[in-house]
Amino acid sequence: MAEVIRMPKMSDTMEEGVIASWLKEEGDEVNSGDILAEVETDKATMELESYQDGVLLYIGVKEKESVPVDGILAIIGEKGEDYKPLLDEAKASNGNSEDKGLGSAGDTSSEPTAKTKAIDTSSINASIIRMPKMSDTMEEGVIASWLKKVGDSVESGDILAEVETDKATMELEAYEDGTLLYTAVDAGEGVPVDGVIAIIGEKDADYSALLKTEADGEKQEAAFEPQKDQPKMEASFAQPASSPTVTTSQNGRIKASPLAKKIASDKGIDLSEVNGTGPEGRIVKKDVENYTPSAPLQAAVTKSTTESKSAPINLPKVVDEEHSQKIEISQMRKAIAKRLSESKFSAPHFYLTMEINMDKAMAARKSMNEVAPVKISFNDMIVKAVAAALKKHPKINVSWGGDHLMQHDHIHIGVAVAVPDGLIVPVLKFADQKTLSHISAEVKAFAERAKERKLQPEEFTGNTFTISNLGMFGIEAFTAIVNPPDACIMAVGGIKETIIVKEGEMKPGNIMKVTLSCDHRAVDGAVGAAFLVTFKEFMEDPIRILV
Repeated sequence: MAEVIRMPKMSDTMEEGVIASWLKEEGDEVNSGDILAEVETDKATMELESYQDGVLLYIGVKEKESVPVDGILAIIGEKGEDYKPLLDEAKASNGNSEDKGLGSAGDTSSEPTAKTKAIDTSSINASIIRMPKMSDTMEEGVIASWLKKVGDSVESGDILAEVETDKATMELEAYEDGTLLYTAVDAGEGVPVDGVIAIIGEKDADYSALLKTEADGEKQEAAFEPQKDQPKMEASFAQPASSPTVTTSQNGRIKASPLAKKIASDKGIDLSEVNGTGPEGRIVKKDVENYTPSAPLQAAVTKSTTESKSAPINLPKVVDEEHSQKIEISQMRKAIAKRLSESKFSAPHFYLTMEINMDKAMAARKSMNEVAPVKISFNDMIVKAVAAALKKHPKINVSWGGDHLMQHDHIHIGVAVAVPDGLIVPVLKFADQKTLSHISAEVKAFAERAKERKLQPEEFTGNTFTISNLGMFGIEAFTAIVNPPDACIMAVGGIKETIIVKEGEMKPGNIMKVTLSCDHRAVDGAVGAAFLVTFKEFMEDPIRILV
């Protein structure tokens, strides 16, 4: 009997996988244990194994395409078996809207039903005002303030509202006379691009059918087109044309939109010289763009230009071709972006920085490397010192659980490793029980396998604390984003030779800065500070780690 092969969840953070390559083709015989494909996850490239014998009847995804967890990959069954009913059933269970609508070429039975349910809005003398895309990166806008309220008359060029985008606060204006019949959101609320903001039309027009059409998700473009005997109404952030005036508030401040102020500042224009054409003489974008200096100012500019021309500067003309390249985001980069964004914007971070005298640590490392079976690095010593400090401060070794804290008795330390696609965090489990030589060998092995994308899920999950070290790149100090599910991450800078004051005398010494980033929901400042003090003691006198 045929069986559907679905995308398995290969890591705790995996949401989708990309088929890096198919190792079997449709029609190939498959035995249990055969590798069907290589799947690129957010952590590594892993093998998709078959758990049954049969023939690969169907492949549903091409190479380099992504599939969500539990999505359909393939079907394996007996040779010649009809798998289409099983495929249709699987797609239906997935709620695949595209496949639900598939049928024979002559099957148009659904069309009359759709037409009978469609709502005719062509006779409604009103138009929907949608959120325009005001910048190339804009996904939604927030209504900073409404300058018109329901029931107000609206004239061409009136500013309906101020919209806060990801770039600036901009004006939303209308090109049509009418009445503001409906506002979809209150000030301070967000609206996605192309979402409904308001409805403008004839007074007392029945606009409920427009809203019902939007609620039902029925896209009827013809219904929204203005009729020939009616002028077109739309909203944009273009400028109005009304009688020129300049208005100031009671405190003498000139009334101007934020965008108009920015453009005026960039162009060096005095807003007191600009005539405002917005509501109550408000200066808008178009007023600044169409502004021409008065005669005296123009004469001064001309004179200045003439003087500057008396001593021309000949600059070579640089000619080149602009070129940009679109780079597809890897699964690892997607996961990094998602997880760290969630951490940064959901976990309230605070940071504690401390300087550590590394003179004794440098001497101890030199002595240990004379007898150690593997070369011990400063990072290995930091891992060991962190593990020892966590044993003394278990309140740092916790995870935030929403309505509870999870305090861990085991100490699993994640060590951030840079790889070509981003970074991955292999985990040294039970780090407090391992020797420096053991830690050194394990970190090196993890780093090599991470760069080859050969780490297994159990090797990069389960961390209770994370270390990120950029000291080898000459970075003096930095802050890191907490790596969930940890409550803390330590950012380690490089060792810098400097002058230090010791016993009232200035002497040369070696200083290393570390910064502890903490999730304030789980860890308080005093707890983090006490942990850093203990860590500092261990690093400044490494023999204490052994006690």
